[in-house]
Amino acid sequence: MITIRKSDERGSMDIGWLKAKYSFSFARYIDRNHMGFRALRVLNQDLIAPDSGFDMHSHNDMEIVTYVIEGCLRHEDTLGNSSLITAGEVQRMSAGTGITHSEYNASATDPLRLFQIWIIPRAVDLKPGYEQKAIDFTAGNSDFKLLVSPDGREGSLKINQDVRFLFARLQAGKVTGFKLNSGRHAWIQVITGEIELNGIVLLEGDGAAISDETSLEFKAKQAAEILLIDLN
Repeated sequence: MITIRKSDERGSMDIGWLKAKYSFSFARYIDRNHMGFRALRVLNQDLIAPDSGFDMHSHNDMEIVTYVIEGCLRHEDTLGNSSLITAGEVQRMSAGTGITHSEYNASATDPLRLFQIWIIPRAVDLKPGYEQKAIDFTAGNSDFKLLVSPDGREGSLKINQDVRFLFARLQAGKVTGFKLNSGRHAWIQVITGEIELNGIVLLEGDGAAISDETSLEFKAKQAAEILLIDLN
């Protein structure tokens, strides 16, 4: 079963410096039909103006993954991390017992576009942690690159939940597949471009919840970037 979440049906917010799209209920956007999918609780697409961002604020008991599409994110937190996350990089922050951080567009001239994704952890009161990495498209033979996993295999970032984040960048006309193990679920998010997923057209910003499917075929109608979250 493939259930589509169209881009223009998502929740939204525009406060000038921040323009956001919400796949699931978040902040003042409440939709009881879209409260999350499996352990996936939040999937936000943010456009942040130059020299703007989120001042220091706190989280706990959540696994937070951020992927930068365009621009550069400046991150600081109470664990002592101070870093820049540029386009094509992914960040994992385990809030655990508590972490306070800020997120800012590091540029004075260019916009920042990113996806921020929250995963419910396997347990509460875990030790807070932080990692980031760039996606290496030269490594391995698979079109889908493993970014995040529960065991940190293949150099992926380690997350406290039985989920895997994978990313593919496909040229127009490229066809690739992905096998879901029996009993697993997936969320597909089209970051850029246009694809067909098992014959269903998905445009930029569209998402899809997948259950009771094992064979997924992706065809890039135009150059596309795809995020796949494999969930239990």
